[in-house]
Amino acid sequence: MNEFLANYRSHLIYGAIVILAVIILRYLTRWLHGMLVRKIQAKFPHQSTRSLELIRVIFSALWIVLGVIALSFIFIDEESYAQVSKDFRLVLYVGVVAVLTVVAAALTNLWFRRNIDQKLLQGSDPTNLKFLRYVAIIACYSVGILFATLAFPALRGIAQTVLGGAGVLALIAGVASQEALANLVGGVFIISFKPFKIGDVIEISSAMVGTVVDINLRHTVIRNFDNKMIVIPNSIINKEKLINYDLNDARCCERIEIGISYDSDVKLAKEILRQECEQHPNCIDKRTGVDLQNDKPKVRTALMRYNDSSVTIRAWAWANNFDDAFDLRCDVLESVKARYEREGVELPFPYRTVVFKRDETAEADPTDPQK
Repeated sequence: MNEFLANYRSHLIYGAIVILAVIILRYLTRWLHGMLVRKIQAKFPHQSTRSLELIRVIFSALWIVLGVIALSFIFIDEESYAQVSKDFRLVLYVGVVAVLTVVAAALTNLWFRRNIDQKLLQGSDPTNLKFLRYVAIIACYSVGILFATLAFPALRGIAQTVLGGAGVLALIAGVASQEALANLVGGVFIISFKPFKIGDVIEISSAMVGTVVDINLRHTVIRNFDNKMIVIPNSIINKEKLINYDLNDARCCERIEIGISYDSDVKLAKEILRQECEQHPNCIDKRTGVDLQNDKPKVRTALMRYNDSSVTIRAWAWANNFDDAFDLRCDVLESVKARYEREGVELPFPYRTVVFKRDETAEADPTDPQK
């Protein structure tokens, strides 16, 4: 045992130093990570710390890999020393590039977020900055990956070509699917032509109505009035016809329909509906000077159609925005029902007339009074 320790004393000391260094570096990484997280959460309570967590994971893995490579120097011969040294430098280079890439992406994201928050406080439109934030972050990661590939001789030629700019479009077209490109182009079109922006209330179909909360490279996110997030690919939303309730004039016309029975007084029902709409605080007067001279009503009402058990009357009431129009509709439907019940306007319900046809082929029973 003493002879073994004497022969391999330098190797054991070297191995112990490497293992101790890895343990210390991992401990320092965890300590620095915790300290930075606490400082960021104290200064920016709502700021995400996922980038710091990713950097911690990269450093922790890097120390272990470098430690294993360093320990392998004990067991290799002089001929393999140069190759292992090369591998050590390669791993160190890739690890440093990965950390710098994550740091650059995190700082870019932080800069955009602060500018977006400032625009929101100023009441400006942050749509362009939100879209460019995704582009900038993807660019940071793409450049980091390209620089990492420079360390591998087999991929160095491709990386240099892409960095030179000659093969960027060819590379993107080769690795991206048609749908992904369509979504990317659709996002650029939305940002460029602005059919809607973040904060607008849009309607694509009866099931997709809500406020635009995000526009990124792949999709547009809408929060509906049930607080559900609707994710729509940009390629699809560019093909659809949509209604933007906040484009230019935000005022909108709410069509309020209600059915009454055939026995009810249509004129009375129309008058009650008109009065309830005009009395609502959300109802605005959109009449022109000519309309006022001609004594046209603030809210127009009309009989629209005949149904199986009812006739439908409609009111056209204007509101300042979509939210006010929604509240106007709900409140008027409730108040009109109460007025109709007080003033004798009958609300319809379905009637069914059942006819029993006697079987003429059956023999009549003279004792049966029903035959």
